[in-house]
Amino acid sequence: MMLSSRFHRHPRIACFALALAAAVLAVWWRFDTDIDQARERADRGSVLVETRCGPIEYEEAGAGVPLLVVHGSGGGHDQGMAFAGRLARQGVWVIAVSRFGYLRTPMRADASAAAQADAHVCLLDVLGIRQAAVLGGSAGAPSALQMAIRHPNRISALILLAPLAYKPPPQAGSTPPLSPWVETTMLSVIASDVLFWAALYVARDQMIEVVLATPPELLAAASPTEQTRINALLDNILPVSARAAGLRSDSAVGRQLAPAPLEAIRAPTLIISARDDGYGTYASAEYTASQIAGSRFVGFDQGGHTWVGHDDDVMAEILNLLAQLEGPARP
Repeated sequence: MMLSSRFHRHPRIACFALALAAAVLAVWWRFDTDIDQARERADRGSVLVETRCGPIEYEEAGAGVPLLVVHGSGGGHDQGMAFAGRLARQGVWVIAVSRFGYLRTPMRADASAAAQADAHVCLLDVLGIRQAAVLGGSAGAPSALQMAIRHPNRISALILLAPLAYKPPPQAGSTPPLSPWVETTMLSVIASDVLFWAALYVARDQMIEVVLATPPELLAAASPTEQTRINALLDNILPVSARAAGLRSDSAVGRQLAPAPLEAIRAPTLIISARDDGYGTYASAEYTASQIAGSRFVGFDQGGHTWVGHDDDVMAEILNLLAQLEGPARP
């Protein structure tokens, strides 16, 4: 009663309060709409199958040489297919998996790279695939590497794209590590749908630089096609709440990288990175390539973690490798 009386005496306060309430409702409606669309997009096209390693979500497209696509942080089957969908139109059977803790693939007590590698094989078993090429992007690289080491007979080729990988401590990094406060802020943002969604609108360049580890000025100068690709990659991390468990696990795996018997890998191997990748994958990619006999390393001076300006080059390199393989057509 007293509040109503105050508004009558001060109509400007009443107008401001109404305008503020309307603005809050409009913002909330926009968030609610965007997050519903993001959830619908994340579910589209995927299948959840029961395997001896537990439930695994995947999406497939195309026919020809089988390619298992293992996504990076903030991804899922949708991120894998967004990248590799072009290959499905060029004689490749793309199988994009959701790793532990991403979308509908549940988190497991043992979410190590080795356990994920075993789960990749479990999925191939269900699909009736004896051998497949495996592509590990970013944080998907550790399990792809482990699959090549633990299950060499199941891999026809290994592709590591901007890989999260071990390098010896004495070896200089290609970029300085993130400062603690930046890393803390990023982990807070990617733990909340609301915060992540808001940051996409009010701090997009910073999100491109920190989350995608890509220089925003590089993207601003890129072609419209590349701008669309990178912006979609960022937007499609929503709903981040459905990927939060996987993101936390990736962070733990990244802190525990250790030497692996890379010299045991015999599969044809392609490794690609850019020197200005904000996550510093160039140095570790170069080291990994030096340890795998006969591997091909492709390094770009610019491109960031998302290889801006080089997507066609990356696709050509992958197709060139896959063209050398023999594989069953999709059943």
